[in-house]
Amino acid sequence: MQTVLAVDDSETMRQMVKMTLQTGSYNVILASDGEEALNTFMSTTGVDLVVTDINMPKLDGLGLIKAIRERNQDVPILALTTESEDTMRKKGAEAGANGWMTKPFKPAQFIEVVRRII
Repeated sequence: MQTVLAVDDSETMRQMVKMTLQTGSYNVILASDGEEALNTFMSTTGVDLVVTDINMPKLDGLGLIKAIRERNQDVPILALTTESEDTMRKKGAEAGANGWMTKPFKPAQFIEVVRRII
């Protein structure tokens, strides 16, 4: 079973992402901000994908993506955010994100994007 680290400061969104990924047979680890996510990523082996929000306290999604990329060039990273502007997408790609998806998401579409990225 593949493991996804899902990061969002909204409890509701974390639970929605978790339930959706579990229907796709993924193991899900949750984090509530970028700092927690980075610590979790560094202490967990076998993370196959990171799904991160962009606007979060402590360490935002762009900072998290950059921090993960400094340590790991291979793990796929998907930004799942309300940010839809091209400038933010570009910043995400420059930071090292492999994909960008806007909220709210359709569960089937989200699973399909996750499968393609992994």
